[in-house]
Amino acid sequence: MKKVVFILLLALALPSFAQDKTISKIEIEGLKKTKKSFLLRLIKVKEGSVYNENKVKTDIQRLNRLAGIAKANYQVTNTKDGNLTLIYTIEENFTIIPGLRISTANNGEFAFRVSAFEFNGFGTNQIYGGFYQRDVFDSYGVFWEAPYLFSNKFGFGINYQNNTSLEPVFFNTGDVNYQFTSKALEALLLYEFDFHNNAQIGVRFSNETYVFDAEQNETILNVNALNVPTNLEADKVTFFAEYEYNKLLIDYQYLSGFRSLTNIQLATGGDAPLDDFFIGRHDLEYFKRIGQKGNWANRLRLSVASNSDSEFAPFALDNQLNIRGVGNTIDRGAAAIVLNTEYRHTLYEKGWFVIQSNAFVDAGSWQNPGEPFSQLFDGTSTRLYPGVGIRFIHKRIFNAVFRLDYGVGIGENATNGIVFGIGQYF
Repeated sequence: MKKVVFILLLALALPSFAQDKTISKIEIEGLKKTKKSFLLRLIKVKEGSVYNENKVKTDIQRLNRLAGIAKANYQVTNTKDGNLTLIYTIEENFTIIPGLRISTANNGEFAFRVSAFEFNGFGTNQIYGGFYQRDVFDSYGVFWEAPYLFSNKFGFGINYQNNTSLEPVFFNTGDVNYQFTSKALEALLLYEFDFHNNAQIGVRFSNETYVFDAEQNETILNVNALNVPTNLEADKVTFFAEYEYNKLLIDYQYLSGFRSLTNIQLATGGDAPLDDFFIGRHDLEYFKRIGQKGNWANRLRLSVASNSDSEFAPFALDNQLNIRGVGNTIDRGAAAIVLNTEYRHTLYEKGWFVIQSNAFVDAGSWQNPGEPFSQLFDGTSTRLYPGVGIRFIHKRIFNAVFRLDYGVGIGENATNGIVFGIGQYF
């Protein structure tokens, strides 16, 4: 009996002995572009510290979240002096991503968008790039963001966008197309509290104009009869903040875990009908692995704005934003509840290439301008769109997910349609 007790005590003690070993050296293998000094600054396990497997696994998750890394792993070897060498093995992503989008504009003209972004700039996961778009009007933007510019917690970003679009606005007297132009300079600070919690704050200076476009309103013979504004302008200063709680585990195309993202904005400097307003949005995401090849993905988005009586309400009902198959900016709202749920299944996987199918249901309801908040729940503005899609994925190119979805509306006057994009829908 004493021998049994001794063996049990020894078995319980051995793990703690292993935990007491010191990491005398940290090596990082497989790097081509990413700087070793950057990763050593980012990881929390340091040379000379006592080995802790949980901390090492957390560092692996941290590395897997970086745009420049497709897959990280580790191994531990014993040194001659009885301590440990910790080896991180890295499989890098290709991160210079060009983009091309071709479509037909609202008036039947050819439209396109070209872009190029680097997601691992200078080997330190800085993001920079820009886009040019021709869709009835010209738009362009340039971006730079360095999440770890000042330390392994503190970063900075800045961008400028000059966007001009054909924007439908829905009045009681009729629908009107405006030429909407926004010239905006934005700066933000990013801070990581710990592995699961991070935040950003920023300010945006913008000039916004809505101009009645006669060419795009051919069916409107007399705009004055509609009693709608023909020219609006506002110089705005918008303060914004975002907080993220992230407990996602990433394994190539598979996600598991939970993420919460809260975004608030306060826009000042406008006059009626572009008055100052407050926006709040909260996303809840949940992912679960189903067997070896399945992934269940869910997103609940809650949005509310203070300018509930303005036809220029900020939330749009749109194919690319919330409901697949519904159309391009077919409605606006001052509040919204949207639920997206889908099952993703890997049909084929070999080396870097993956074909993934998905079946989804997108549902939501809106508070239309001038309507009471209770409209969110009375069913008058509810949309329900089930559908199917397919994904073509390159596992070693960051965000190289080419998606094609087809959504079918259920209910009176429902539509259906194809939605193409890059990256998972959520």
